Amino acid sequence: MSKEGVDVRRRRFLTTATAAVGGVGAAFVATPFIKSWLPSARARAAGAPVEVNIAALEEGALVSVTWRGKPVWVVRRTPDMLETLDEVAPELSDPDCKTDQQPEYCRNKFRAIKQPVLVMIGICTHLGCSPKYRPDASGGQLDYAGFFCPCHGSHYDISGRVYAGQPAPLNMVVPPHHYEGDDLIVVGVDPGSEGEEAA
Repeated sequence: MSKEGVDVRRRRFLTTATAAVGGVGAAFVATPFIKSWLPSARARAAGAPVEVNIAALEEGALVSVTWRGKPVWVVRRTPDMLETLDEVAPELSDPDCKTDQQPEYCRNKFRAIKQPVLVMIGICTHLGCSPKYRPDASGGQLDYAGFFCPCHGSHYDISGRVYAGQPAPLNMVVPPHHYEGDDLIVVGVDPGSEGEEAA
C-alpha cells in the first residue's frame, strides 16, 4: 500500500474523530445554556402551571396540589352534592358568582368547566385560613356538603360559595385552569391560552 493511501485514511479517521469529540463538547456546552431557558424550581413554585391527573379521583374525593404557594383543591362531586346547589342558593351571599372570584368560564353555580369537577384555591376569604372539606353533613357544622372554616366559623357550599352572614365576605377563589384530555387538568393556564401562563 502506498504512503499516500495511508495518509488519506489517517486524515479521514482524524477528521471523523475530531468531529465526534467536537460534537460531544458542543453538547456539554449547550446543555447548561438550554437548561437556563427552563424555569427554575423557585420560578415553578412561584407560579408555573401545575398538572393534576384526576383519572383515579373517586366521586366525593378531594385531592390537593400546590400552585403559587397556595393549596388548590380538586373535588369530584357526586350527583347528590350537585343537587344541593339550588337548594342552598337562597342562603348564600353571592349565589350567582357576581364577584370576580372565578374566571368568566366558571361563572356558574358549579363554578367549574365540567360540572362534577371543582377546582378551587383552598383558602378562606376571611383571614386566609384553610377550611375543612365536609363531603356530607356530618359533624354538625353544615346542613349540606361543603367547606367549613373552624377558625372563625365561615361556611361554604360544595361550589365554594359563601353563606350569608359569615365572617368570610366572598366566595372562595377558582384559579385559571383548563383540561388537556378528559383527566388532566392544568392549573394556572386559561383554556385556549395553552403555554401562556395566566396572570
